[in-house]
This record gives sequence, structure tokens and C-alpha cells, in this order.
Amino acid sequence: MPRFRLDYDHEAEYRRVQPVIRRICRFGLLGKKIEVLGRDNLVVRGPSLLIGNHIGSYKDVATLFAVMPRPIFFNANAQIFTREEFGALVRKHLKRHMGRIGGILDFLLNPYKFLFVDCIAANIARIGSIPVRLLRGKREAVDRCMDYMRRGRAVVSLQGRGRVDRMAPHPYVWPFGRGIAYIAHDLLDREGLDVPVTPLAFFGSHVAWPIPFTIRLNVGAPMFVRDFLGGGRDASVLRFKAAQEEKVRELFMDILRRR
Repeated sequence: MPRFRLDYDHEAEYRRVQPVIRRICRFGLLGKKIEVLGRDNLVVRGPSLLIGNHIGSYKDVATLFAVMPRPIFFNANAQIFTREEFGALVRKHLKRHMGRIGGILDFLLNPYKFLFVDCIAANIARIGSIPVRLLRGKREAVDRCMDYMRRGRAVVSLQGRGRVDRMAPHPYVWPFGRGIAYIAHDLLDREGLDVPVTPLAFFGSHVAWPIPFTIRLNVGAPMFVRDFLGGGRDASVLRFKAAQEEKVRELFMDILRRR
């Protein structure tokens, strides 16, 4: 018997709002095609953690919504689901990539941005966000993620600031945090729940909207914290975190070799 409880009501609710999600994703990925490598590695049932690089702001999120065969959830700052906060995010993204033209495009997109925010805010629990107040610290996010694992859900953690840092040692894969490794370790240690952690690598999502490009998503085989235990909690977590980051870098380089 699984040590988690499946949320069948949520699955049914997700199917009802899925057409809305698909339309939002198509708009957010305007001009982009998606190519998925390693699709068979996606965990389609039961608790699952997914971790990957984050270079394309909302386009990384939209890509996963477009390709995942099940409901997924992201930790997100609850403040972003206001018109003002989301509008500022889009405006900053467009100006960074497109300069003055981006500012004009942002103005033209205002009605669509407000529609997006209103839709998300009205369906936040169903569309796939775990709203947390980031000013309260990371504890709330960790607790909510662990509860979602107990419910048999899939939670995504993208590592980075949603952009490419040309000055970093690895511009496309930022250093990982330890949060996902701690969650996996504590669920196994305290509750006997061995959650698969699926590594993901994105390339192409950093190209500005709506410039045509192919977003490539490389999905690695699930990893398990049980394979990295030894030397206590902190040592095990650090090894697992390092292994996740290394695997995502390998997946990213594999994308470049295939181009």
C-alpha cells in the first residue's frame, strides 16, 4: 500500500480547467515550438518532485504545463497573482529582451495580461500553484511541498532567476539550493516515503516572446535520495543536491550536442 493519499477530486478538477491552461500556455509560448527528450522518464502517478534549471521566466512554467501528462504544482510568490505584480514582471521581461519595442508591446498586451491574472487568481489551487508568502521565509514552502507529496501530487522546483546570467560560470544552470534534497530526505527518514526526483534541463525558453525558436526540454531518469545516504542528514542532503545539479548540467549539455 502506498504511504500517500491520492487526490482524485483534484485530478477531476484539473481535467475541467485543462482547456484554459492549454490556451494560456499557447499564448505564453507564441512563436515557440517544444521538443521533449526523455519523455518516458516523467513520473505519471504518485508523489513526484521535479527539479531543473530556470532560464525562461514564465516560459519554463508554460512549457511544463504544455507537456506534462498530469497536474503539476509550482511554489510561487502569492503576490505575483495581482495585476500590478504580474504586469511589472512582464514589463521587465520584455524591456530586457526587446528594449523600447518591448515597452510598446507591453502596453499593447495590457488587456491580455489582466485576463491572465484574473484567470489564475480565480483558479489558483486548480491550475497548479502553491501560493506562499515569501517574506515568511522558506519554511512555509517546504511544509506545503511535503504536504503535497503526502497527497500524491507532483511539485516542480526551478533553480535560478528565470534568465541567463552571461557572467556566471555556467550561464544556463545556476547553483542549486538544498530544499528539494531536504524534502526528499525527510520524507524518507520520517515517513518512509521514497519520492522520485526527476531532473529537467531547458534550452530555448530564454529567447524572448514572441521570437520563433524551439524550446528543448530534456528529462532525466528519476533519482532517489536513498542512493545518497550516509554520514547523517546534512551530508546526505549535500550529496543529493550536488548530484541533482550535476545531472541537470549533463542533460543541458546533451541538448547542445544534439542541436
